[in-house]
Amino acid sequence: MDLDLAFIPSPSRGVLYLGPVPLRGYAFCIIIGVFVAVWLGNKRWIARGGRAGTVADIAVWAVPFGLVGGRLYHVITDYELYFSEGRDWVDAFKVWEGGLGIWGAIALGAVGAWIGCRRRGIPLPAYADAVAPGIAFAQAIGRWGNWFNQELYGRPTDVPWALKITSSTDGRVPGTYHPTFLYESLWCIGVALLVIWADRRFKLGHGRAFALYVAAYCVGRFWIEYMRVDDAHHILGLRLNNWTAMFVFLLAVLYIVLSARKRPGREEVVEPGVSDGSGDDGDRDGDVVEPEKKADAAESSDESETGKAEGDGTSESESEKSSEEESEAESAKKS
Repeated sequence: MDLDLAFIPSPSRGVLYLGPVPLRGYAFCIIIGVFVAVWLGNKRWIARGGRAGTVADIAVWAVPFGLVGGRLYHVITDYELYFSEGRDWVDAFKVWEGGLGIWGAIALGAVGAWIGCRRRGIPLPAYADAVAPGIAFAQAIGRWGNWFNQELYGRPTDVPWALKITSSTDGRVPGTYHPTFLYESLWCIGVALLVIWADRRFKLGHGRAFALYVAAYCVGRFWIEYMRVDDAHHILGLRLNNWTAMFVFLLAVLYIVLSARKRPGREEVVEPGVSDGSGDDGDRDGDVVEPEKKADAAESSDESETGKAEGDGTSESESEKSSEEESEAESAKKS
């Protein structure tokens, strides 16, 4: 078999038209990823004792903030793509053409989630633990948007799974390259499965499941980033995102250690007014008696009171009878 014929083809274009409506592959992948993250997060939230729909309600805040944060990080760290000579700064707003930095998306998305959690009286760490695997799956899906745009590939290679780039725009050189988008997609799937397993095995709480996701993602992002050949700022020979990955990794590990010491275990209550994993309203441990039980208790109480009253009546009758007998005996004695 000729290995030169074995490669991952790139799509000829990144947008399809449904009549006059453009359907862009990059945006489609982002949208699908968000739906998957909310769906899985909702299941995990209910299992932790929250209400159905809470994750989606908070996502209304988190997702827009995350998109803005991701775009801001990309534009700031690659400003020359939009503000250098010969570039159009308006392109900075064209999110559908690619360019979302995960670091900014998570940071500002967390701000949006905090606002949503605060409005509902929910602890942000518990919410973050619930949605962590879903975010990793969303990243795995979203990375395929880079495939549609023929971007963020690695070094040239002739391995059978190489990605074939056909576009020559924006300085691209057609050829076969390492599909770093695929590497990161597979890595994110592994991270999601790791977090799900660790959360079940060790009952992670107070934000530690989310911190594990962050740390594990940073490990993969470091070596994948090292393989990429797209333009990037370098500091001491390493790409900026490599330094970011190392810094965030250390913060995540430090949080896991300190959190485990300060607040071991998992939150017993994650949403006010919800008692169990079914997501229904009620009080924990049956503190509130069901209506049927209340009726039974009231009936038993009535019977007890009736019995007591009857008992008191019997005692009074016997006492009166005894007094009459004593009076008759005294009268007979006087006679």
